[in-house]
Amino acid sequence: MLKMEQVHVIRHKVLNEEQSIRQVSRDLGVSRNTVRKYLRESEPIRKEKKPRRRPVLAKVAPRIDELLEEWRHATTPKQRITGSRVYRQLREEGYQVGKTTVQEYLAEKRRQAAEVFIPLVHRPGEEAQVDFFEVTVEEQGVRKRVWKFVMRLMYGGWDFVWLYDRCDQVSFLDGHVKAFRYFGGVPRRCIYDNLSSAVRRVVYPGRKLTNRFQALVSYYLFEPCFTRVGEGHDKGGVESRGKGIRLQHFVPIPRGDSLREISEASLREIEKENTSKKDAAGRSVLEKIEEEHRSLRPLPIHPFDPSRLVPVSISSKSTVCIEGVRYSLPSCWARLDATAYVGVDQIRIVCRGETMTYPKKRSGESGICYRHYLREFAKKPQAVRQMAPELMKELGEPFGRLWALLEETHGGRDAGRVMAKVLGALLEHSLEEVKEAVQKALAARRVDLLALACVKQESLPRRIPVPEALAGFVVEKVRATDFDFLLRGGDHE
Repeated sequence: MLKMEQVHVIRHKVLNEEQSIRQVSRDLGVSRNTVRKYLRESEPIRKEKKPRRRPVLAKVAPRIDELLEEWRHATTPKQRITGSRVYRQLREEGYQVGKTTVQEYLAEKRRQAAEVFIPLVHRPGEEAQVDFFEVTVEEQGVRKRVWKFVMRLMYGGWDFVWLYDRCDQVSFLDGHVKAFRYFGGVPRRCIYDNLSSAVRRVVYPGRKLTNRFQALVSYYLFEPCFTRVGEGHDKGGVESRGKGIRLQHFVPIPRGDSLREISEASLREIEKENTSKKDAAGRSVLEKIEEEHRSLRPLPIHPFDPSRLVPVSISSKSTVCIEGVRYSLPSCWARLDATAYVGVDQIRIVCRGETMTYPKKRSGESGICYRHYLREFAKKPQAVRQMAPELMKELGEPFGRLWALLEETHGGRDAGRVMAKVLGALLEHSLEEVKEAVQKALAARRVDLLALACVKQESLPRRIPVPEALAGFVVEKVRATDFDFLLRGGDHE
């Protein structure tokens, strides 16, 4: 069959240039019947022929089907059945068949079994698709693999992207909270894989949700939908967009001081891209985003708390171990039970109505704060001496200069004793008051033991806590006999 441009040449030469069929046939190297055919037909038309008989294939096809069924449970995606392997097996069994025949038969079976996709229509505020993707970034000069959370509103093509160290449930929930706040509302449905952060068990035709994800769903009032097991392309919109974002906005590898900084930079790039994108109908992405925003459900007054609740027992060292990191707590909490709320960026620990909040550390980092042990340092001068570099770094100046001067003039042992007294003052007075006293001592170079004790007593007014109800009363000077009088009910002897 000739190509379209050849047909046009034939028709032009005969009909417009009035050349004979014989001459056109000779010039173009085609038969006269072909020239006559395309004078009758303006376009080349493929005529379907009746399928020819294939006796060899009819003979071996049942055996090929049997082999496919026998080997179905003895394969993996990377060790799959191929036409060459089936052909070799058939030849070993004595079948006279060509390799091409076998390969064509298997290709036709795959075509018939392949899924047919339905063209879907997305409506404003109706649907969001969610997924995680692995990407590489450079944080503080260190290249590392992290997880990219992507939520895509399907009508307007509105994307939210955020980076996390882990692909765990806390990150999964936190991504929803940030995405809903970024969109300014909540879609009616969110579509997911059957990931363990959301699905506890697949029970046909539904899913048993994890408790924390069920709490998120109930809080924001959206419908969770899940793809068929092993069919991630059921949410092909976010699958395709997640890969596109990785290639368009994460090449070259992005750099930053924190994942938050890199995430915010990526969002700005995506927003900038949306200003120039248009759909097939000529509508800009920003117009569709504005329309979709009006269709989203309103946000609750307060955001959902994605933190994971972990009961912990505080050790005799007044520390707790959370996700491989040891955090210190006030020494008065030692040997008590507490509750930890583990978030993405911080950890909150509550014990007997008191709360301590820490930035979340990575595995291998230290979460020890030696200021929690001031009461113990005040009684253990040798511990002060051993931990002086870490403790002085936390307290800051002028304590570092004081310690250096004490070591220079008194030696390590006596320096620990003096510094223990200064640290004890922090239990009764504010840090600023003690700093002021230390600065006075340094200015006068009063580093002998008695002088420092004197500075401590002279410079720091002793504060006695007074109940609020008694704060307005002025107590005059009294005598012990006055209390005897009151105890006897007011009778003087």
